[in-house]
Amino acid sequence: MDKKVSVKGFFNAGFLLIFIAALVLINIIASLVYRQIDMTDDQRYTLSNGTKEFLKDTSKFSSRVSIKIYLEGNLPAEIKLFRNAIEDKLIAFKNISDDRIEYLFINPNNGSKNEKNALFQSLYKDGEGIQPLEVSYLKDGAQTQIMLWPGAEISYSVNGIIKETSIQLIPGTKPGKPTNLEDVNSLLENAINNLEYNLLSVIRTITQSTKPRIAFLQGHGELNYNQTTRVRSLIAPYYSLTEVRLNDSLASLNDVDGLIIADPQYPFTNKDLYIIDQFVMRGKKLMCFMNTLHLEEDTLMTRGITHTIRKNLKLENMLFDYGLKLNENFVVDVNCAPKVLEYAEQSLVPWFYHILAKPGSHPITRNVDPVSLAYVNEIQFVPSENAKSTVLLTSSTNSNKTGLAPLISLEMPLSYGRNPQLIENPSQEKNQLCLAAMVEGKFSSHFQNRIDTDFSENKESKYLSQSKKEGKVLLVGNGSFIANEYDSMKNEETGQFMYRQNPFNNLKFNKVLAEKGIPMYYGNQDFFQNLVDYMMGETSVLDIRSKQIEIKNINKEKLSTMADTLKIINVGLPIILILLLGFIWNYYRTKRYASTKL
Repeated sequence: MDKKVSVKGFFNAGFLLIFIAALVLINIIASLVYRQIDMTDDQRYTLSNGTKEFLKDTSKFSSRVSIKIYLEGNLPAEIKLFRNAIEDKLIAFKNISDDRIEYLFINPNNGSKNEKNALFQSLYKDGEGIQPLEVSYLKDGAQTQIMLWPGAEISYSVNGIIKETSIQLIPGTKPGKPTNLEDVNSLLENAINNLEYNLLSVIRTITQSTKPRIAFLQGHGELNYNQTTRVRSLIAPYYSLTEVRLNDSLASLNDVDGLIIADPQYPFTNKDLYIIDQFVMRGKKLMCFMNTLHLEEDTLMTRGITHTIRKNLKLENMLFDYGLKLNENFVVDVNCAPKVLEYAEQSLVPWFYHILAKPGSHPITRNVDPVSLAYVNEIQFVPSENAKSTVLLTSSTNSNKTGLAPLISLEMPLSYGRNPQLIENPSQEKNQLCLAAMVEGKFSSHFQNRIDTDFSENKESKYLSQSKKEGKVLLVGNGSFIANEYDSMKNEETGQFMYRQNPFNNLKFNKVLAEKGIPMYYGNQDFFQNLVDYMMGETSVLDIRSKQIEIKNINKEKLSTMADTLKIINVGLPIILILLLGFIWNYYRTKRYASTKL
């Protein structure tokens, strides 16, 4: 019997050793192999397809990208969580990119005082580098203050040339004005949500060998430089921007990859149209933001009524041949922004002409906030066999269109009452009108059968009657949706005016409602960024920018009513489980050794 017990004891000891060895082996393998299971509804921890495709593509960057993150050391738990989130994201980046991304976490507070000061100066770079974040928090009953450098330095070497840049991952604080740790939590939440986009954007910027060239057309009353300062700054890191005047030169668009025509006011000549047409025939990208009607807003506000005048730009005739028809009407919609009428009984009225356009499901518009479009024309498609058409923005189902060149009156919103219906059956989807659209594919020249055959058949003219390769044409029925407000100030020494964009971002917020404490957000900025990226073939960040992560707030009312129950579950359930496990284990041992004695 004793021999039998000893064998069983040896077997149990051996099994225990094997079990422990297996656990150690599993942990070693787990530390070497990165695996992450994302169980969130919005897949917030999963890299987007655009990120994966960019990192896999060796043509995007062949050399290694080195990233130094200055978040290491004795950090508060909240900051430590953010630091770990960065590492998780970089591990995923590294695995997908085939080790073409390397990273290192550095403690900026190591070393002597002189060494730390030298490092701080190199990071700060006179305000052009990483901004420090001073955090005040309670530790061991005492108020503690720490200076963090929540950013990273990125370097990339190609053909012996080293490119360097930096990125701010959490906004910094003003010197001598630390922020409480509780206030940093909301910043951390936003920083974690934007982490993938920020990291990929800076990698994309530093690894670009050549930048596609985008031109803003001038010469027809288009939006000027000061009116487009904000949107230019959005795309400037990724594209080479310029302004161009056609001046009847056939070569004026030769070195341009994308052309933006924003809010033209004067007609295009046939020579101008020919240059743009041949630009499209070469497979280049044309982006038109335009209205067919002109109205005087000052006259409307002064008299309460005004006529609209046809612009007759002639550009719309060429777009018709590409498959996009821009009508000479306005779309009105109940889903709209308000208008201030200072001397009316109701000072804030819904202005049906200022539409909050509904984004579609295309990557350009997916999860984008409503786009602010004031006085927008309806767009219709012209059937084409070789081009694919896509609706990008629409009105709501409770919308309608005016007649051609309509009369605009401030009394219109007041005449519809509290629950306006602009059309019968205002819930039917067929009522939605197209406000922004795109066509992709091959096009026929607008000048086909319209120019002298001696010119068109002359090889030296290089005339193309059909698209040389597939191109893209995008049309928004409003010309000013990208215009930022700006201030002017006269320089007393030179006598010239200086211009700067208004600090209030009218492309993201409704100024009237913001001043009243009522939030209303616009998606104009994101929409513009997305459409430029898509048109130019840079789709790597589209999925991330349109990725919507819902931050669900705790239901405080429900929490207060269930507080006692939750406390019992959190405290009592683990104790019950331990007692139950102990009872089962004791019962097993009693039964086993009782049978052994027998």
